Amino acid sequence: MKATCMTSSSRRRPPTIASNNLPPGLRSETRLQALKRWMPVIIWAGVIFYMSTRTFGSSFSNHLLADFLGFFHVEISHHAFYLLATGFRKLGHFTEYGIFAIFLYHALGDENRNAWNSRKALACILFAALYSLTDEFHQRFVPHRGPSIVDCGFDTIGATLGIMVIYLVSKSLSNQERKR
Repeated sequence: MKATCMTSSSRRRPPTIASNNLPPGLRSETRLQALKRWMPVIIWAGVIFYMSTRTFGSSFSNHLLADFLGFFHVEISHHAFYLLATGFRKLGHFTEYGIFAIFLYHALGDENRNAWNSRKALACILFAALYSLTDEFHQRFVPHRGPSIVDCGFDTIGATLGIMVIYLVSKSLSNQERKR
């Protein structure tokens, strides 16, 4: 009868995992390749965090808008300026989080990063929404800034619009490939 337990002197086999059975060309990417994919996400998250500081508050965007209107010699009422400035700031939320969602979509790994994947798209929108909540929480501690759940909504809409851009581009590319 043979013993079935292994002792410290017994020869051990390396564990078999799915990636060990793949051909060399299909093995998982290196850490450097993964870092290259995630670097835009990390940098853009830092940009969003920095733009939530006191430097980029409403007074900054109001100043930018006033300079822009002054350059074109446009004069508007205070109420119209307020509405335009609010829209300008909300457009910033859309843009920031639209870009963030696009970076996230391309960073999340799968076989074909450019093909449409609805689960990955939803995960990107949810992750962007969660990051938005942390960003608004951060603003709670910034002088002259404050958290706003409404801004989280605008951020999530922006992330959704970014994902819609990916969807439209991927469908357009797949239609072009079918025509060939």
